[in-house]
Amino acid sequence: MGNAPVSRAPPAPTPEEGFRRGLTGPGALEWILSGPQVNVPKGSTVLQACDAAGVDIPRFCYHQRLSIAGNCRMCLVEVTKAPKPVASCAMPLMPNMEIKTDTDLVKKAREGVMEFLLINHPLDCPICDQGGECDLQDLAMNYGSDRGRYTDSKRSVVDKNLGPLVKTVMTRCIHCTRCVRFAEEVTGVQDLGVTGRGNASEIGTYVEKLMASELSGNVIDLCPVGALTSKPYAFTARNWELKGVESVDVSDALGCNIRVDTRGTEVMRIVPRLNEDVNEEWISDKARFQYDGLKRQRLNTPLAKNADGALAPVKWEQALAAASEALAASGGAVRAIAGKLADAEAMVALKDLMNRLGAEDTRTEGTIAGVSGDVRSSYVMNSSLAGAEEADAILLIGCNPRAEAPVFNARLRRAVMDRYVPVASIIGGTPDLTYECAHLGAGSAALTKMLSGKGKSKEVKFMETLKQAAKPMVIVGAGILGRADSAAVMKLVHDLVEAAGIVTEGWNGYNLLHDAAGNVGALDLGFVPSALASGAAPKLVYLLGSDEFDDADVPEDAFVIYQGTHGDKGAMRADLILPGAAFTEKPATFVNTEGRVQQTKRAVPVCGNARDDWKIIRALSEVAGAPLPYDDLDGVRARMAEVAPHLTAVDTIETPLWLNGEYFGAHETQASGAPSKEPFASAVANFYMTDTISRMSPTMGKCIQTRKEMTHGEGHFSGSGAAGLRQ
Repeated sequence: MGNAPVSRAPPAPTPEEGFRRGLTGPGALEWILSGPQVNVPKGSTVLQACDAAGVDIPRFCYHQRLSIAGNCRMCLVEVTKAPKPVASCAMPLMPNMEIKTDTDLVKKAREGVMEFLLINHPLDCPICDQGGECDLQDLAMNYGSDRGRYTDSKRSVVDKNLGPLVKTVMTRCIHCTRCVRFAEEVTGVQDLGVTGRGNASEIGTYVEKLMASELSGNVIDLCPVGALTSKPYAFTARNWELKGVESVDVSDALGCNIRVDTRGTEVMRIVPRLNEDVNEEWISDKARFQYDGLKRQRLNTPLAKNADGALAPVKWEQALAAASEALAASGGAVRAIAGKLADAEAMVALKDLMNRLGAEDTRTEGTIAGVSGDVRSSYVMNSSLAGAEEADAILLIGCNPRAEAPVFNARLRRAVMDRYVPVASIIGGTPDLTYECAHLGAGSAALTKMLSGKGKSKEVKFMETLKQAAKPMVIVGAGILGRADSAAVMKLVHDLVEAAGIVTEGWNGYNLLHDAAGNVGALDLGFVPSALASGAAPKLVYLLGSDEFDDADVPEDAFVIYQGTHGDKGAMRADLILPGAAFTEKPATFVNTEGRVQQTKRAVPVCGNARDDWKIIRALSEVAGAPLPYDDLDGVRARMAEVAPHLTAVDTIETPLWLNGEYFGAHETQASGAPSKEPFASAVANFYMTDTISRMSPTMGKCIQTRKEMTHGEGHFSGSGAAGLRQ
């Protein structure tokens, strides 16, 4: 890439005068360009050069992550020797080009464009959910006229039904086509488009249908006006009433950066936060809309079974005393099971308590129940999420990233569309990943063929592609770990990694894509069955937010303590319930699938008499006569650092040591028998319901219902529930 200097535009003020004006005042661009040289990459546009120079150019249609459309014409600037103002977003930068951004001609042109944009725009700002954070409002104040000259009737457009998530008021649309480009380029689902010509043009679906993308809610952030807004959030709050708290999403294992907007004690909405290394500026629909599940079916007071066998409210003192008695009666035959949303602080506290009570049976629910935590490189995404931008060949094994991690799937799509990276998958069925993907087979037989290297089958050909690639990636889904023959399958996977040269100096292409936010943290802390565990049936089972436990792990005659947030499966099985705090109600540490340590913050107070999870365990240890040696959050995190020092390095990734040949060769050959012929399957069967929060969310339930109705109606809304979903 070369550099194209932006030329100076005399006359320019003195440096002192320019400094007084500031970088955004009149003449800012001229002063900056007459001072230090401004260099931008070859092929940049005038708008990008102005952004690099620190000069703000108004825009509606331009977005740095989307293709250039040049629709709105709001970014007009004056270029010397050009006969009229030019759209800076679509004008390539040329050497010695003189750009003027604050002349009378530019001001008049922008005022004219704004007048045209407002001709058909309704005057409904007081009732618009975009009010207060609307680009059209802001730019109309800065560049609009103080009066209008249009006296005819305004055009009206019928609203489109995009499903239960995105609300449309299409009369407000200014045809910037950001939503259309996002749907086509980022999500790969070409549901939105422009129909009609001229004054009759409209944006919408060609037939009435749901936006069939797990990232559809991002069009709400992209829309510069109030045409696309959040349907669950509609008419509930104004943005100036909200308090934003930076946090981390726990709906999947990516750890997308989010901002939790609250009013009083209630979470009003969740929006994305920019993090180029994790989620860029996108989040999934589940991360954005499942927050209404935080206030439904909540456990807000301790509950214990009475003489009639029914759960009844008790005081904390009584609940802790009952738990202490049950622990003492168990004689150390205790099993602790951590759930998908368990944070690192709670797990280290529970593990310490179990060890002090002489219990070694600590385990996790779901897919990682039998995974060893000895070698970190065996259970994290070693290439990192952003590493997909560098990969030149990708193999997916038992993995459906569109359902398991939609934001990461968008990165994979960009690699395919922009750099033609070959992608292949081994999984039962042929999931639509929104990009071209060769299907090599359904199960372990495809891995065996790839390792054989015999013949000219598609499996062998892709194996050669992996060997020839400079930076190949193998992504193993969490569904592989939950199989009965997982050890045998993983032995094949690691043999393939060695044979194809997936790991080289400076590049580790072996990756594990988890399906839950708490998985990597549990493995880092060693919350796995110990070799010292007796293996006998437990008399007491402690469920730390576990609602998807295997029934065989919880004997019918065992006393069950459930510590969690919602009345889900674990609470239904419990003899004693200790209410915990949700991720929006506590400062907590989570480790994402690439091993990045991130922390949530308290956005709202805890629900009722619930408490932070580690505090409950600390109080229980005191009552049980085995007090833990820490009393505050700093003490808990210091203990975490003793167990896993990398947990103190927040928002960083520690590169783990790769021991594929030395460790796995000895460990996985202990697995008896060959891998079964059962097809590989994704760990996520239903994207909209994967944990206790999403299961309690009415919005997620509406999404499932709407998809069922559309499938039944062959692409159209059908059935008696369709009318209700249109409200």
